[in-house]
Amino acid sequence: MNTQQTPNPHHARFRELGSAVIEIEAKAVSGLAQRIDANFVKACELMLACEGRIVVLGMGKSGHIGGKVAATLASTGSPAFFVHPGEASHGDLGMITEKDVVMAFSNSGETDELLVILPLIKRLGVPLITLTGNPDSTLARKADAHIDVSVAQEACPLDLAPTASTTAALAMGDALAIALLEARGFTHEDFARSHPGGRLGRRLLLLIDDVMRTGEAVPRVSPDIMLSEALLEVTRKGLGMTAIVDGEERLLGIFTDGDLRRAMDHGVDVHTTAVKDVMTRNGKTVSQGMLAAEALQIMESAKINGLMVVDDDDKLIGALNMHDLLRAGVV
Repeated sequence: MNTQQTPNPHHARFRELGSAVIEIEAKAVSGLAQRIDANFVKACELMLACEGRIVVLGMGKSGHIGGKVAATLASTGSPAFFVHPGEASHGDLGMITEKDVVMAFSNSGETDELLVILPLIKRLGVPLITLTGNPDSTLARKADAHIDVSVAQEACPLDLAPTASTTAALAMGDALAIALLEARGFTHEDFARSHPGGRLGRRLLLLIDDVMRTGEAVPRVSPDIMLSEALLEVTRKGLGMTAIVDGEERLLGIFTDGDLRRAMDHGVDVHTTAVKDVMTRNGKTVSQGMLAAEALQIMESAKINGLMVVDDDDKLIGALNMHDLLRAGVV
């Protein structure tokens, strides 16, 4: 019995069309490099000088691209939002103020919904930046800065569905956003503040105070107790270490699982040896208010799994380990 399956004739064509689309769109994007010119610079200057917001317009697929570009601008230090041109002519045009800059996406440059509100934009006197596929279009001619995002062909075999043209428009929008990011001196911390729910936000904004153990959850013993009792405290608190403090809660040293292994290698009797005799003095500590990401860097550099948190007088106020940072999403 022959169980060999007959190859699906569509499979080869799927691969062929998929590869063709990638190649066409890649060429469309690479061709944009020649258009980073004086108009691109002027568009950046207009947006950089904007005292209000960048209002992005676009219909259909250009509208979807405009919405993404507006989101990218807003998350990289250039306040922006998207307005649907059809809604703009029915009241939403009031969202545009004299301090704003308008950015319009239209492959043809003749989108009716944009042309209807063009006189009103001009009447407001706000700068108009357009990204079109037709440098001779109405929108291109009326713009304060026009950027040519035309493509040789769409990736659609019918040359109808917006594919390469929307990819090119999106890439140019990203280029504008990142150029502005650099000009504004936008930092990792700025990005984190606009993305507090993301991993980067947690890494850059979370403080030691937010993740450290406090109160009774912090392992601590006095310096004169036997090592066996200190080990019980390490086990109870589950941090793999304990602080050794004086009567005023000042940190004298730290005893960790690593210290225990070294002590056992030297034949130390845990029942007759005081913890002060085997503790690590002048161990790494951190202060309240430090970023959790900084604590992580200290742990990784020193190859340790935990840290004690002390105040300016070296009084113990907290503790944390790698597991605490992992649970908080910092690692």
